[in-house]
Amino acid sequence: MDLRDNNPQKKWKNMDLVASMEFAITGVITAFKEERNMRKHLVSAILATLAGLVFQISAMEWLFLMLAIFLVISFEIINSAIENVVDLASNYHFSMLAKNAKDMAAGAVLVISGYAVVTGLIIFVPKIWHLILGK
Repeated sequence: MDLRDNNPQKKWKNMDLVASMEFAITGVITAFKEERNMRKHLVSAILATLAGLVFQISAMEWLFLMLAIFLVISFEIINSAIENVVDLASNYHFSMLAKNAKDMAAGAVLVISGYAVVTGLIIFVPKIWHLILGK
């Protein structure tokens, strides 16, 4: 008999790769369903991808664009997870430590979003400039 069957502490422990993937996919879906900012990031990601297709960006530019997109989405998921855990741990009561943790997590999203904006500017401004000037 497997010891994990009798250990209630391991009830939610991933039993195999399939279970791990199911939990991870559920987490991503939950983030998109429940987090308003995640949907905004998704719209931005779609627009940036469409711009990449329109301007026929290079493979290297695609790599940086996709890196920026996936980093922002990943950081937003982590931020949401931290906010949920802090709310749970603080029982929804104000705490300066809880506020600091949530603010820092949001700050991480802001920093990586800044990287994404700079990446987009570096990739697309010259192409837009070239389109406007026709050179």
